[in-house]
Amino acid sequence: MTKAKEARRVKIKYRVRNKISGTAERPRMSVFRSNKQIYVQFINDETGTTLASASSLGLEACPKKEQAFKVGEAAAKAAIAAGITTVVFDRNGYLYHGRVKECAEGARNGGLKF
Repeated sequence: MTKAKEARRVKIKYRVRNKISGTAERPRMSVFRSNKQIYVQFINDETGTTLASASSLGLEACPKKEQAFKVGEAAAKAAIAAGITTVVFDRNGYLYHGRVKECAEGARNGGLKF
């Protein structure tokens, strides 16, 4: 990623993060997308702790969008096991389309409410 693109994403990320934050009742579902993988964390910003997480490590055989959907479902399963049912979605400065959108839809399909 070029410096200009990265700086733009970070600027958007901070703008979004000023408006949302996670609590114990409604943690922040943060999505990180690299070129090969996608990661999801459920974060309580009051204490600064990660409550649950999921990633696409080990799912390299399927296409990236399908990976993202499966990670969303796995994240929802992990969150529900940790007692989380509603979340605040943090797209982390990425546009809401493609893999980020698939991940969110997978989490909704898994039973999470945004």
